[in-house]
Amino acid sequence: MTTESNVLNPHKWVANYADYLYMYAIVRINDEDTAKDLVQETLLAALERADRFEGKSTERTWLTAILKNKIIDVYRKKSSGLAIASANKAAQEQDAFFEEDNGHWKAEYAPQPIAAMDEHDPLLKKELNAILQLCLKKLPELWKSVFTMKHIDDAATETICTELHVTQANFWVIIHRAKINLRACLQKNWN
Repeated sequence: MTTESNVLNPHKWVANYADYLYMYAIVRINDEDTAKDLVQETLLAALERADRFEGKSTERTWLTAILKNKIIDVYRKKSSGLAIASANKAAQEQDAFFEEDNGHWKAEYAPQPIAAMDEHDPLLKKELNAILQLCLKKLPELWKSVFTMKHIDDAATETICTELHVTQANFWVIIHRAKINLRACLQKNWN
């Protein structure tokens, strides 16, 4: 059964979905120019593939799925080559955080309590989000891609491993190290 919401109307895509798609992309990519390009590429790809739309979802859902695949392509592109080398360098630097013999935190790097936050204060939430985005930018591209897919997109581990060409063992190491680095960055910049 086809309803009005699952019929394509390309003439209204920009007015109806461009802002939503841009916000979807900017949260994941954190680069305005790339996000704008991805939205344009998504709308163009949708026009080219309009004959493949089966009407089983809404336009917005279909356009978002196309955008999501384009974002994964960006992750994959950024995660290869030099990004892996920088991840290895960051991993070596991070090894300084732990005692070699027992794996516990060295006293100087042990996590400290992060300042409490009033959950109902929108300004504090906005400030925390801005700091988190800056901290995410500091991560190696592969770590940022894995972390974003796992914790923002809520993608399955198997999907992330397949899309980014990492083993499950590497995935868990990357997630662990990304969290440690984000915590250290937040702790340094939030308190």
